[in-house]
Amino acid sequence: MPKTTSETLKSLGKKVQKLRQQDILTQEELAHELGISRVYMGYIEQGRESPSLKLLMKISRKFKVRVEDLFHR
Repeated sequence: MPKTTSETLKSLGKKVQKLRQQDILTQEELAHELGISRVYMGYIEQGRESPSLKLLMKISRKFKVRVEDLFHR
């Protein structure tokens, strides 16, 4: 059964948070590198915001993963 949008965003947020923590980066540091606010970065990690494809591509390049890998645990 496909995930709901809410579940997908929460899963994405947890994955981004995990990758960020593995690189020992703060939300502020990652947000700065991506050109977004720390608050928006927090919302993405909480699953409260849906990042654009452009931002997802920036995140995937930063962590050297495929965009689709951001949606899997």
